[in-house]
Amino acid sequence: MAFSSDDQDYAGEKRFAGRDVQPAPDNAVANIDDPEAPSKEVSSKRQSISDLFTIFCAGFALISDGYQNSLMTMTNVVLKAEYAKQYTSKWSTQVSNALLVGEIFGQIIIGLTCDYLGRKTAIIVTTLMIVFGGILATASNGHTIYGMFWMLTVARGIVGFGTGGEYPASSTSASEAANESRLSQRGPIFILVTNLPLSFGGPLSVSIFLIVLSAAGQARLSTIWRVCFGIGIIFPFTVFYFRLKMLNSKLYRRGAIKRRVPYLLVLRYYWKSLIGTCGAWFLYDFVTFPNGIFSGQIISSVVNKHDNIRSTAEWQLLLGTLSLPGVFIGALLCNRLGRKNTMMLGFAGYLVFGLAVGCSYDKVTKIVPLFVILYGLMQSSGNLGPGDMLGLLSSESYATAVRGTCYGISAALGKTGAAVGTQAFTPIQTHLGKRWTFIIAAICGVAGILVTFFFVPNIKGDDLANADEKFRLYLVSKGWDGEMGEDDLKALADQGIPESVMEDAEREGSIAKAM
Repeated sequence: MAFSSDDQDYAGEKRFAGRDVQPAPDNAVANIDDPEAPSKEVSSKRQSISDLFTIFCAGFALISDGYQNSLMTMTNVVLKAEYAKQYTSKWSTQVSNALLVGEIFGQIIIGLTCDYLGRKTAIIVTTLMIVFGGILATASNGHTIYGMFWMLTVARGIVGFGTGGEYPASSTSASEAANESRLSQRGPIFILVTNLPLSFGGPLSVSIFLIVLSAAGQARLSTIWRVCFGIGIIFPFTVFYFRLKMLNSKLYRRGAIKRRVPYLLVLRYYWKSLIGTCGAWFLYDFVTFPNGIFSGQIISSVVNKHDNIRSTAEWQLLLGTLSLPGVFIGALLCNRLGRKNTMMLGFAGYLVFGLAVGCSYDKVTKIVPLFVILYGLMQSSGNLGPGDMLGLLSSESYATAVRGTCYGISAALGKTGAAVGTQAFTPIQTHLGKRWTFIIAAICGVAGILVTFFFVPNIKGDDLANADEKFRLYLVSKGWDGEMGEDDLKALADQGIPESVMEDAEREGSIAKAM
């Protein structure tokens, strides 16, 4: 990772702001108590096992998040059927948005937590929040029907805090673990344990809904949605024990900043990347979340059958399944085509399929299979591009010390886009017509391409440790003299920087001056 042009002038400063930076061999780290002696590290075997479990558990836990994100798709249909007069568009939007609002807070707060307190602590907190919120949602009740809707809103907000926190906590952990165990395949591995389970959660939630619907029957609508909420509690429990035993990554133990985080310097160093990841994530979630949450209602409006709920669920399952191939294609392309180009390709899919459906909406909706296929291809394009790449780029673009924070901010801006899109979805349909939800998706595709091209860094899958050391050197060059790391790898910021990194940084600075 190269410094931005604003920050490439440090090489001319008095040997890094007049300070005598202490180099060290690339495979050793200075100990704060005895800078001359290498620190005693966690055994490599134990760390390797922890990395594998971290990757596995991140994938399995994020299935739960995908399940929770998609749970309201069919629940909105059921609640509308059960409470036809009371469950208006106002309430469906409020209950659906509760998860998104909770996720925004969870992503920011847990993003900070996983940088300050460690990945393990943050992950345990998010797991407990999902379980607690799921229990409340399952047991939602009130003196009136509206009281029950309010309890459901609060419960979904708590679940959202947990699922939102999983984004920075699990994703940063998975990225760091993959970097240490499978560097050359870090990108594809990350996608397969983050966006794949998140995307798989959609078809899974619909499949479980169909099973519960068949067992309970359409006469027991309250039982159906409560059982579906209750099943969502099971997934976090399955990996809780392994999460209690996991270790923080070696990258984190070397690069964490626990006190005096220089946020102004962080902003100077990463401002362009933040505009890119935040802006692209806002546009992606603005399109994908409302189209996911309300897809059941969209399909229900074009399906004319006696068994409307079951038929809607079956088409919804097909729609969710059609979105999955994009995840695998994105995983294949991320190393070959590059992260940035793959993301622009996915946004281009919004343009193509959004216009295809939007401009011929009245004709296409009369042929339900064709409508669902085109709708599914649009969703699949989203998964191929921004769905796969945004999490990957947000985990690779920032140093370990602030990875959780910057990832959380980027994801939170995305969920803000989701909340805005969900809030605007019904008014757009009401005042402009249903076709415009797809035309606006196409417009967002164009905007996404532009934001990606101008602001998103072109990451190529290099070792995250190199970027960490460059960031450390940048902080030292600007006069920051804090402490970095924890446990066995704690050191002052200017200790243990590899000589090769210092030479590369000086060379880049010299080139910048010559230009």
